[in-house]
Amino acid sequence: MRSTAVSKELRREVLEANLRIPRAGLATLTWGNVSGVDRDAGVFVIKPSGVPYDELGEEDLVVVSLSDGSVVEGHLRPSTDTETHRSLYLAFPSIGGVTHTHSTHAVAFAQARRPIPVLGTTHADTFNGPVPVTAPLTPRQCATDYEYNTGQVIVDLLGRDDTRAREVPGALVAHHGPFTWGSDATRSLEHAVICEAVAEMALHTIALGTVEPPQHVLDRHYTRKHGPDAYYGNPPSA
Repeated sequence: MRSTAVSKELRREVLEANLRIPRAGLATLTWGNVSGVDRDAGVFVIKPSGVPYDELGEEDLVVVSLSDGSVVEGHLRPSTDTETHRSLYLAFPSIGGVTHTHSTHAVAFAQARRPIPVLGTTHADTFNGPVPVTAPLTPRQCATDYEYNTGQVIVDLLGRDDTRAREVPGALVAHHGPFTWGSDATRSLEHAVICEAVAEMALHTIALGTVEPPQHVLDRHYTRKHGPDAYYGNPPSA
């Protein structure tokens, strides 16, 4: 097994993001994982497979090669979703972290094979359009390299468009659940929290009867947080 110099900061960030999954109510048992990539080192750090969150420590995290998926460091097997994470990292250079959960409301949309629609400004603050849903995997995609192909159906859905991946930082895999991403592991987890929240809001709104929101209002909410004219929030303290 090769050794690599993965920063302590990346390990801590990935651990903390994984520990936030159950705190945010995004997973039952161990149904969720977060990774973070170090592109200079050519590796990413991910949760080990099946380890309960309350038993997870920094030493349990697994370091995986970005180029071929081999384990570089770690004494445990990496998440079974590791190849899906790797597929997304290879396709979209802007992605620095990936989160996968089986959160209830987002999974409901995935199982129904319906995108999460933009029904208000809460959604538009983060996702510049619906959270899309993939086509189902084919028998061949399931039979060979299933987890990698799970990432590839997302890649195909987004047309390998890195700009679109930045503007809509998540997708639903049909009959499976949500994958979200961001500039780092922390941001990918935050997008998972938001994805679940807007999915729940959408289901309640659909039950009441949807009203098409004005596009100019949605655009305003997205652009005040993203892009060159963004003005939401404050810069970090010096």
